[in-house]
Amino acid sequence: MLLNLLKSFGLSVLSLLTVIVLISTIIFMSPVDPARLSFGQQLDEATLQAKRASLGLDKPLGTQIGYYLRDISPLVFTTESATSLENIVTQVSLGSHNLVIKKPYLRESYQTGRSVAAMIGQALPSTLILALAAICIAFFLGTLGGMLAARNEGGTLDQCLVAVSTLGYSVPSYVSAIFFALVFGYLLRGITGLNLQGGLTVLNDMGDEVLMLRNLILPALALGIRPVSVILQITRSAALEVKEQPYVLLATAKGLSKRIIERRYIFRNALNPVLTATTGWFASLLSGAFFVESVFNFRGFGQLTVNALLNYDVPLLLGCILTVSIMFILINVVMDMLYKLIDPRVR
Repeated sequence: MLLNLLKSFGLSVLSLLTVIVLISTIIFMSPVDPARLSFGQQLDEATLQAKRASLGLDKPLGTQIGYYLRDISPLVFTTESATSLENIVTQVSLGSHNLVIKKPYLRESYQTGRSVAAMIGQALPSTLILALAAICIAFFLGTLGGMLAARNEGGTLDQCLVAVSTLGYSVPSYVSAIFFALVFGYLLRGITGLNLQGGLTVLNDMGDEVLMLRNLILPALALGIRPVSVILQITRSAALEVKEQPYVLLATAKGLSKRIIERRYIFRNALNPVLTATTGWFASLLSGAFFVESVFNFRGFGQLTVNALLNYDVPLLLGCILTVSIMFILINVVMDMLYKLIDPRVR
């Protein structure tokens, strides 16, 4: 078990390093000049060059990527003084080298001058709650619909559920978001009491932030439509496959009730592909909530990433990509461990 964890950790670090190098290379090689965007078009060449030098954009591509990797790394080996590094925790002298232990430094935003870590820390919790709510809705409705479809294989209910799930998967999330916003947040607002737009927290008349959970309902439903469809079809296929296994036929021959067979033998053994789809979609929802958050003005991590891309705010954009990559990797590692707990055959 420990060996598997160490192997997963090593592969995760390698994957993360590869993603950072590839993405940062693409961003730094882009013809867009962040220094010019910071000032606009009305500036002289000397000011522009001074700004580019202060941002480190005048250095070669390899040097820029190396400096960024050094900034986000928690461990740094250096022969120089560590005074130029940010967020230092401690340092240990190893002969001619120093081992510096520090907090990852995501730099400051080019547009606002604020800490990238602080901006992500402020926006991420809202998107985490939104994605968690959406995936919980998707898992409950998807597994319930999939089991019902498998129980009524070939029947009218089965065909209707498959048709509805196919339609739900075909509709982009932003189209679902616009539909829910117009119908339930505008036309039927007097009945539903739901707002057309708004974040998870709003300012009251006293200027204090208050929690507004009802603003979570429509974005979560819009974001969960597609994973509901996928989970339903995967659950149905897995359940139909498990139904033909010898141990299920034996349990049926023993006279066990259909409900016990479905809960104890079919549903549990069909969970592996369902969990794979669910965790994959959860990670995708964290990084793919951009359009839904924009429609509902939800002010979360997705909207922050879109603004960073539109403004070409390099540190903020790289910080958002790094955050999403870490989440994908952590979710995959956790699911590898859960598979061993759920399915003895994996162990």
